[in-house]
Amino acid sequence: MPSSSAPIAADTPATPAASASTRRWEIDALRGLMLVLMTVTHIPTRFSDPFGQPLGYVSAAEGFVMLSAYVAGMVYTQRQLRDGAEAMRSAFLRRAFKIYLCQAVLLVFLLGLVAVLGVVVRQAAITDMVSFFLDHPLTAFFSGLLLLYNPPLFDILPMYVVFMVAGPVILLAAARRGWSGLLLGSGALWLATQFGLSQAAYDTLVHLTGMPVPFRETGSFEILAWQFLWIIGMWIGAGQAAARPVQPRPFPRWAVHAALVFVVVHLVWRHAVGQVPFPGDASLNALYDKWQLGPMRLLNFMALMLLAIYWAPLLSRSLPRWRALECLGRQSLPVFCAHLVLASFTLVSFGGADVRRPWLLDVTILATCFAVLWAVALVSERIDRHAADARTRFSARRAARRRRRASAQPGH
Repeated sequence: MPSSSAPIAADTPATPAASASTRRWEIDALRGLMLVLMTVTHIPTRFSDPFGQPLGYVSAAEGFVMLSAYVAGMVYTQRQLRDGAEAMRSAFLRRAFKIYLCQAVLLVFLLGLVAVLGVVVRQAAITDMVSFFLDHPLTAFFSGLLLLYNPPLFDILPMYVVFMVAGPVILLAAARRGWSGLLLGSGALWLATQFGLSQAAYDTLVHLTGMPVPFRETGSFEILAWQFLWIIGMWIGAGQAAARPVQPRPFPRWAVHAALVFVVVHLVWRHAVGQVPFPGDASLNALYDKWQLGPMRLLNFMALMLLAIYWAPLLSRSLPRWRALECLGRQSLPVFCAHLVLASFTLVSFGGADVRRPWLLDVTILATCFAVLWAVALVSERIDRHAADARTRFSARRAARRRRRASAQPGH
């Protein structure tokens, strides 16, 4: 996988220098594409279902987690090799705190404004989403700040916070003992979630602490399953940073052919049957469950990832550069937060997706949302450039002061 800055994990300003030295436009464009897919899925229009999971039984969330983990492993391993373990740990925790602040602001926005509007206009799409808050406002608010209460749509950033806090522990453990034990332990943890580990862990926590937040309100993503993608991504990224790529070059032909067949079958299947692979059969659908990261969903994603890596050189040479996607990808954290705000206001104003709604209205809603996201990305780029320039000027002034102090000392 090529190097880049992370969609949510890394903390590399989008300056011209950074773009030239550490960014890859292909990764930024891919992140931007995933943001587009997430926006189309989360903004409730007639396009939400057709564009949900468009490549099979895989969503943009899997790609976001994998990319974020890959770049976190690469960027922070480079930081560790260059500046030491303490600098790496501090960088991880600073980024985790920034993501936490974003989540806290979004939570206040949801519970303090969107929920009130939903009650006032009697919008069931909102009141159902925040029903626990409406029944237990103080408990929901404070447990939300503790990342225990995570309403739908607002439940992915808390997972990133946890992963980022765990990041330095993972990298330091891998530096001491290698990745084999971490990968095996992570895989075993993922496997255990397929048999109810998350519910059992929740029940134990409730028994020990009396936590009043129901299991269904702790977030749709089962973090004990999704950590497997995070560990795999960090492993690949750390190997890239240490000049020890973990993926074989070239890929065996049988693996490429098998992945291609698997992807094509599931692509056709998803669009022929729908987003639920086995309508009416819960046990088989569990194999493709998004929230538990079911085994067939995981295989579908891994097959897509193998093909993406295999064809990446050809695609990067032949495909045109979509600057708009790159810009969205470079500013993925503010754009991601903005898309949640837009989705909330759309739910308040229009409710859920409704095919009876006029086509022109749905197109207008999406066009307006993308115009806002584009503006957010442009403003964020400008802020990053100004911040980088300010840091450069501050560093130059500090270095000049040090030189003057050194020259003023006796003997100089």
